[in-house]
Amino acid sequence: MSTLHTALHPTTDQHTTQRASLRTTQHKRLAQVLMVGALALGACSSNWVQVTPEGQGVRVATTQDIAGCTRVGTANVNAMDNIGFVQRGAARLQEELISLARNEGGRLGGNRVVPESTIENGRQTFGAFRC
Repeated sequence: MSTLHTALHPTTDQHTTQRASLRTTQHKRLAQVLMVGALALGACSSNWVQVTPEGQGVRVATTQDIAGCTRVGTANVNAMDNIGFVQRGAARLQEELISLARNEGGRLGGNRVVPESTIENGRQTFGAFRC
């Protein structure tokens, strides 16, 4: 058979080799995409929110703890509750919202924050108080 005939009409072995090569390339690409995704999620799992020097003097309290305190404002905080299609863990989200509330409470001149709402779509409201 001529080379032209082989190029135009590949044999079954050549088809099998081409398909195997294509699958290998697709698997490598999928592995790369998964690796990048895993690294991105790993980066997201680190603590994005750092407590500021102002926020370090603020603690989370209950309504009973602030009976004799003065309200200095409201901290409406939000954080990403999902990354792409991956839902973030509730504990991590709550931790970040508390850190944000502490930062805002300190900025407002408070030393206590009290949750005033539940978490909805990554958002939560805290009262800021000076005790």
